[in-house]
Amino acid sequence: MLDQSYYEKAAEIIDHYGRKASSLIPIMQEIQEEYRYLPGELLTYVAKEIGVTEAKAYSVATFYENFSFEPKGKYIIKVCDGTACHVRKSIPILEALQKELGLSRKKHTTDDMLFTVETVSCLGACGLAPTLTVNNEVHPSMTPEKALELITELRGDNI
Repeated sequence: MLDQSYYEKAAEIIDHYGRKASSLIPIMQEIQEEYRYLPGELLTYVAKEIGVTEAKAYSVATFYENFSFEPKGKYIIKVCDGTACHVRKSIPILEALQKELGLSRKKHTTDDMLFTVETVSCLGACGLAPTLTVNNEVHPSMTPEKALELITELRGDNI
């Protein structure tokens, strides 16, 4: 059960975009930006408030890869595994991050909710391969060592 403040914030967001079906995606985007994920209970609430079926809201949310029903860490790290990055050794970068953070293919977020590590098909920065992003900031020409230095730097910002 979500805290009442989640519903109050969702109501503010709905009021901003308007209570109409065409507002569904921007409302979901803003809720996810606020909480770093899309709580299922809030999606049900949004659907009711803007007059779309719950099934429609969930079908939209699950169609787009960008939406997540799982809480994410403060730092969302996306490791590119597109062709250019893959051939330039993106997998060892991913493996180094997973090992350092105690993550795996099934566990993407650290227990302290500081880091989430995901793989993506392409970041659109093929000339800078291998790349990763941290909260959408591109980090080019990565190596496992550089990725671990980045983790140390990000941890330092949270002391």
